[in-house]
Amino acid sequence: MKYIVILGDGMPDEQLEELEGKTPLAYAHTPFMDELARCGEVGLARTVPPGMPPGSDVANLAVLGYDPEKYYTGRSPIEAVAMGVKLAEEDVSFRCNLVTLSEGMPYEEKKMLDYSAGEIGTSEAREIIEDVAGRLGNDIFNFCPGISYRHLLVWRGGPGASTFTLTPPHDITGKGIAAHLPQGKDAGVLLEFMKRSSVFLPEHPANRKRAARGLKMANSIWLWGEGGKPRLDSFPEKYGLEGAVISAVDLIKGLGVLAGLEVADVPGATGNINTDYRGKAQKALAMLQDGLDFVFIHIEAPDEAGHHGDLQEKIKAIEEIDVQVVGEIKRGLADFPDYRLMVLADHPTPLRLRTHTSDPVPFCIYNKGDDLKNQQGKLSEDFAAGGTFIEKGHTLMDYFLRK
Repeated sequence: MKYIVILGDGMPDEQLEELEGKTPLAYAHTPFMDELARCGEVGLARTVPPGMPPGSDVANLAVLGYDPEKYYTGRSPIEAVAMGVKLAEEDVSFRCNLVTLSEGMPYEEKKMLDYSAGEIGTSEAREIIEDVAGRLGNDIFNFCPGISYRHLLVWRGGPGASTFTLTPPHDITGKGIAAHLPQGKDAGVLLEFMKRSSVFLPEHPANRKRAARGLKMANSIWLWGEGGKPRLDSFPEKYGLEGAVISAVDLIKGLGVLAGLEVADVPGATGNINTDYRGKAQKALAMLQDGLDFVFIHIEAPDEAGHHGDLQEKIKAIEEIDVQVVGEIKRGLADFPDYRLMVLADHPTPLRLRTHTSDPVPFCIYNKGDDLKNQQGKLSEDFAAGGTFIEKGHTLMDYFLRK
């Protein structure tokens, strides 16, 4: 038996008047997902436990079968694992975004214009973060370059992560930053780094070139996602399956490393709308053909569109996942003697809010050879609400693998 999970990050949304009262997922043309929904089992799962932040870190931890209330230590340390950054027990890691803030005013009066600095390219971002590291870093504070706008700061021997109150920048797009600056007994040093970066980054050569091309500048860093060294039980030992994760983002790669799964690299996988969808599907099929039992495919594009408030891009991302990932996987699995396929999201990212919510997410489980059950079936929030309900989202993986 082969097991495949396809996760569209942030796919669920709210009903929108401009879509005739439908959500983007319900409105999008998704013939392959809908075929699975007509034949398989559809339902909702609560992937974010009550009281926990509705981040992709918490939600994907649950989707992979790990109780966030037991295992979650913060977002950044998971990404550190993927980047090969070693954390000691006493270290604290922070996500260091390159962001675009409004110009020409005191720092506290600025607005968050773009949490990704216009989805800055990795090569430009590396130049900028290396400059940040040279000016602000030392033996205690280590700035580590990542992918696009996503980087890290490691505070060696720092205070406990619980002493900070930090805000994800994608939660405050278009808003003033004053009420969302770092808070807590030891947060002053983080705020000072952010302020100092905003002084020299606008003049960085990479930013001047971006400005000349009409692109957004990475004119500040933004620190958040704090946490300590994480640990997970082995997925292969837990489920008796050898598997892999396929994703463009360090968060999912880090979860894969921690869970003892292979982490596949797909050239052209970007974490946005322009990712190589089909390449991810083909990589998954090749790994299954080579002997792996389980593959988890993560696609970030719908979430990014949700954060940007871009309706058409979100619909397009969902449709690309349907035809280039779900459709490609379904065709490629035809010659396998037996398989089970699950398509789902990790959390909603409503366009109106431009950030995550903790509402339950739709899922569909399909077994090879399942017969038609509902001619009107569709993988959507409304249709899934009439099916199976999984209250504790971290048990969904057990349900899927042992069904």
